[in-house]
Amino acid sequence: MQCAPKMAARILLAANSTWNLVNFRSPIIRELRGRGFEVIAAASVDEWATTLEAMGVRVEPIEVDSGGFSPVADALLLIRYYRMIKGLAPAALLAFTPKPNIYGSIAARWAQVPVINTITGLGTGFLSGPLLRKLVVNLYRLALPSSARVFFHNDEDRELFLRLGLVRADQAAVVSGSGIDLQAFAPSDADVFDASPTFVFIGRLLRDKGVVEFAEAARLVKAQRSAHFQIVGVPERHPKAVAPELAESWVREGVVDILGRAEDVRPYIRRADCVVLPSYREGLPRVILEASAMGKPVIAADVPGCRQAVDDGVTGLLCAARSSQALADVMLSILDMPRERRLEMGRKGREKAQREFSEESVVASYVEVIEQIQRSRDCWLQS
Repeated sequence: MQCAPKMAARILLAANSTWNLVNFRSPIIRELRGRGFEVIAAASVDEWATTLEAMGVRVEPIEVDSGGFSPVADALLLIRYYRMIKGLAPAALLAFTPKPNIYGSIAARWAQVPVINTITGLGTGFLSGPLLRKLVVNLYRLALPSSARVFFHNDEDRELFLRLGLVRADQAAVVSGSGIDLQAFAPSDADVFDASPTFVFIGRLLRDKGVVEFAEAARLVKAQRSAHFQIVGVPERHPKAVAPELAESWVREGVVDILGRAEDVRPYIRRADCVVLPSYREGLPRVILEASAMGKPVIAADVPGCRQAVDDGVTGLLCAARSSQALADVMLSILDMPRERRLEMGRKGREKAQREFSEESVVASYVEVIEQIQRSRDCWLQS
């Protein structure tokens, strides 16, 4: 029997930080608010909390340490999630980052609240040693079996979780990251490629993002050609963070310019000739999608996530991961590339973004599952 929803309900969004929700989940928040849902955010509070509140989101602070695993701290986080979820009684929990996905999901199951997970990437836990990887796998095995849907950002992560028995085929689906606003990230008519082109890295200054290889490749390229290399980001506290002293040494040597944190990356992409992300593994790298949407050639490592974002030789170039020399070689290929081919890469990147990465299609995937949960709940209440 078909049951129509009686009324919109409360949706709880959980992530590491309010910054994460504002920068990656604003489209789904706007859609849910537009449909009359009460949206609550459970996250570590930073300066972006006021932005969420201005969007009509109620912020419930919960401190999430994303930098590592502590049995005591994580057990306390699990208890806090349970108390919050039990007290709020949302229609669904949407979890977006590793600890909310793990501990939020376990707590939601205890509280009998449906969960929609998003595995944005496998992160430090999977890229670290075998003991931490085994721990993370077992935690996901506890967290995910009851989820209404587990969204992944690329096919390879989905297949890995299926192979490990962490999810079922009927649970698992792939979405195109958080989607791209194709109007906001639009190509510019300006072709800025000149006698000294600019390569830009935009992201967290973590070793797993390949920022060390970016700096070392810049040194190799500068020994042969004239080019500028920029890093948009700042050193941070994280087990895999680049030491501030190392980043400062690159600047002193004249290898790269570090431009600091950017709330809006579009001016940096617009002024660049090529956007580079030599990451060791990604879910679906947003900066590559943004650069492609803006018609820029891209370079990325030949790893899961990046392979889905880049059509090698068409929208950009892939190179071996963890290799400064391989990265330098493809940078030199961009420098040697005929102008028309480079511009064609940018055009093809824009077409790929329009075809595969619109935020509307991503939001629709979440709304469909939430509506299914609502229908099931309302049918149960009417029975």
